[in-house]
Amino acid sequence: MKIDQSRNFAVKKRCTFVLSLLAGLFLMQQARGSIVKIEINSIEPAYGGKIFGSVGAYEKLTGKAYGEVDPRLPQNALITDIRLAPRNARGMVEYAMDIYILKPVDLKRGNHKLFTELPNRGGKLFGGLNNSSGGNDPQTAEQAGDAFLLNMGYTIAWCGWDISATAGNHNMTITVPVARNKDGSAITGPSYEYISFDNDNITSYKLAYTAASLAKDKAVLTVRDLLNDKPRGIPSSGWEYADERSIRLLPAGTSFKQSAIYEFIYPAKDPLVAGLGLAAMRDFVSFLRYAKTDGAGHENPLAGNVRYTYSFAISQPARYMNDFQTLGFNQDEQGRRVFDGIENWLGGGSGVGINYRFAQPGRTERNRINHLYPEGIFPFAYPVLHDKLSGKTGGRIARYTGKLNQPKVMEINSANEYWVKAASLLHTDLMGNDLSDPDNVRFYLLSGMQHGSGNGESTGVCQQLQNPTRAEPVLRALFIALDDWVTQGIKPPESQVPRKANGTAALAVVNPGSLTGTVPRQVLNWPTIPGVTYNGIVTTRYYYDYGPDFTKGVISKYPEQPVHRSAYQSFVSKVDVDGNEIAGIRLPPVAAPVATLTGWALRREGFGLNDGGEAAGQLIPFKNTKAERLAAGDPRLSLEERYGTHAQYVAAVTRAVNELAARRLLLPADAQQYIKEAQDSDILR
Repeated sequence: MKIDQSRNFAVKKRCTFVLSLLAGLFLMQQARGSIVKIEINSIEPAYGGKIFGSVGAYEKLTGKAYGEVDPRLPQNALITDIRLAPRNARGMVEYAMDIYILKPVDLKRGNHKLFTELPNRGGKLFGGLNNSSGGNDPQTAEQAGDAFLLNMGYTIAWCGWDISATAGNHNMTITVPVARNKDGSAITGPSYEYISFDNDNITSYKLAYTAASLAKDKAVLTVRDLLNDKPRGIPSSGWEYADERSIRLLPAGTSFKQSAIYEFIYPAKDPLVAGLGLAAMRDFVSFLRYAKTDGAGHENPLAGNVRYTYSFAISQPARYMNDFQTLGFNQDEQGRRVFDGIENWLGGGSGVGINYRFAQPGRTERNRINHLYPEGIFPFAYPVLHDKLSGKTGGRIARYTGKLNQPKVMEINSANEYWVKAASLLHTDLMGNDLSDPDNVRFYLLSGMQHGSGNGESTGVCQQLQNPTRAEPVLRALFIALDDWVTQGIKPPESQVPRKANGTAALAVVNPGSLTGTVPRQVLNWPTIPGVTYNGIVTTRYYYDYGPDFTKGVISKYPEQPVHRSAYQSFVSKVDVDGNEIAGIRLPPVAAPVATLTGWALRREGFGLNDGGEAAGQLIPFKNTKAERLAAGDPRLSLEERYGTHAQYVAAVTRAVNELAARRLLLPADAQQYIKEAQDSDILR
């Protein structure tokens, strides 16, 4: 039989081409960034083996995840210094992080939903949502509390993302590479340290990065007593490097002055590629959601189980989620959505400065602290806007390739975020004008709350008792609403924030030459309360010049003053005759009050008198009787005048509770708890 050699050659050629194409596609898939190894070091019964309703028992998985990203892909190329990071044989940049998973032993009995809490400086803060003590490694049945998430069958996961998180106490940490110049030499540049201690026994300070030089003439150390004082230079004879990672005052043993503000700018070296913390969260959640195995063939412990994904973050990691969205990390390298729903609590309109050279994501700017870290950087809002101060155009949704990958988002903030983090910029343009809510985002102010909850019994470094109002009842209700929004398309409660349009916004005034602004008393409608100082101090967002390469994530200088005398316009909620905020979600302590509750506070003598109290709010109780009120000269009605009897007080709380529950802002169990607390209280007994 005669063989057609030309035809045989053509067939072989086509087969070779197909095989080459398949091999190329395989290699392309291999080259994509991913979790290349999942390492589960222990699997133990969770919460002492406690059974959670129909879901059954949970188990705890702990270990590490090893990932790598392709620095050539556009979604990774924007990570600062990633092109200067060491690469493995596949040309990839590697990282490793701690992981921790709580899952039903029988995943089929769970609800097929992943609740990812973003650690706060390495720690787990989800306990409040479960009405429990929580903890970084909960062990006992009691630590499950009301088991809000567990009874519903959620799988709960954590991973490290924050280079500043310290190891120990089951903290979640991440290891990322040091960036180096292309010739292998150390990268150097300016680093900044804000140093302030509310005690007088600290004699040394640890630097965030290694000093590139110990020559003191290359560094600057200043001090001032109050925020708006002019900084005073400390001569080289007044301080020294204790070593390449710490400084101390001279003579040796001298303490940093209590509550004074020291600032140190020095040449640093060996920046970490901190922005990999964004890719790490993206890749971990994407792996748990979509993958069957890791790159080495180890099984994904949640393989095929996850249908919906949620993030939950408190404070610092809520700001991280702001960056996560702005920089486009809710799309994985395959273009798939990472989180379906995001519940952000206490994030304001800020980021964490994670994607800058010599990043310090553990920092937070408030009205007294950390003003020069790149946290309050445009864009602040979701819609795409043009910023006349910086000349940039941007928005939190700008990097999404389509609406398909946009998550449903709830931005929930306390009054403190409006006073000390300019949170109104989340839902306004840069001149303070109201913006329409994006289709996928809702905004909520929890009226009269500080940053978290105080105990109502101590002042700390501030002048008044700290505000004890709790957020968890609303966070639980809104999380259920978020889940309904994601899974069923049920619209959530309408946004509840101050607006210029309805007259509830009290605009801040810029004070040129000052790092802070002011909300005038008459604009806020603040009452004159005996023994309570009001100066209206509020954080102001300015545009700063950090040098010509700032858009590339490189800070070449730390500015002394803003570029412009004007600032981004922000506002807070106006208050009623009692000094309680009128906008936002008014929980029973505000809607049926026994005190004035604020999201701002002022420092007391010895701790920076009348400077802002950062995260603290105030509890300023009403007088019990009219006689006491008149004797004190207090304009606020007494409890006696306000309610008359204990029963009428309980009735007022009940009305407030029922109104919130009708708006889906309280769940039945939390509604009943508020009423019970009112009934058990000693108000007007």
